[in-house]
Amino acid sequence: MFDLHRLRLLRELKHRGTLAAVAAALSYAPSSVSQQLSQLEAEVGVPLLEPVGRRVRLTEQAEILVAHTEAVLERLERAEADIAASLSDLNGTLRIASFQTAALALVPTALGLLRDQHPHLRVHVTHMEPEKSLPALQVRDFDLVLAEEYPGNPNPRPADLEQEDLLDDPLRLALPEPAKTPATGGPTAVLRSLSGHPWVMEPDGTAARHWAMTLCRDAGFEPDVRFETTDLLLHQRLVEQKLAAAFLPDLVWSGLPPTVDLRQLPRGRRTRRIFTVVRRGRGWHPAVLACRDALRHAVTVHGGQA
Repeated sequence: MFDLHRLRLLRELKHRGTLAAVAAALSYAPSSVSQQLSQLEAEVGVPLLEPVGRRVRLTEQAEILVAHTEAVLERLERAEADIAASLSDLNGTLRIASFQTAALALVPTALGLLRDQHPHLRVHVTHMEPEKSLPALQVRDFDLVLAEEYPGNPNPRPADLEQEDLLDDPLRLALPEPAKTPATGGPTAVLRSLSGHPWVMEPDGTAARHWAMTLCRDAGFEPDVRFETTDLLLHQRLVEQKLAAAFLPDLVWSGLPPTVDLRQLPRGRRTRRIFTVVRRGRGWHPAVLACRDALRHAVTVHGGQA
């Protein structure tokens, strides 16, 4: 029988990419990880790693082992959920990753509810964008991730992850100088009127940036992006100071009245989808169920559209 601990190291290598990354994540010495994988090769009787430059990659047989390891770990996730469900109270630690606006608008309300209903459950929250938090969920750095999907930019859906919709969050054009926008012509004309104005957007490589650039180009112009940040509160502030135009989601206001003039976007581009993600087999864990219930409650408190 193969050693499960060594199988998990092989799985970690597949997801993290290098022996050094595996060692850093698990607080091992790289030589220890390499030794454990060499012992696993001896157990299996075939090569599991092959050199590629200064790195290594998994062989076909290693990929087969990882697929079976995923199934075993999913079964263990379900066993952990069953044991937790058999107890009278929730305890242990629930690790959550959330992007900024959800962390500000929804997570504090959900945390308060969890504290009141499950005082022995320790909840650890990390601010992290979905581009990083979803891969981290796969390697078990988190138990639940709050993620977002922009119109026309569907996210990959790995087979080992499960999604559950939380709310649809309207997206709007935030005007720095509303008096200079056309009174007629519809959302596209208003958007096009800002073609010569500075913009603030999220950095290159993010789903939000790709969506925003596509929206502007479809309106017939290339935006002058002078400010780049994932901090939507800074986006808001730059619009308030008339320094930039921006696209802002309703969730950024956390239920409070907007402080800038907002306009509708063209049809089909007006909402982002916000959802929770867990590893397959983890969704029935009582702590995950309680957290998802608390987040749904937070949506109703802030008037979101579930």
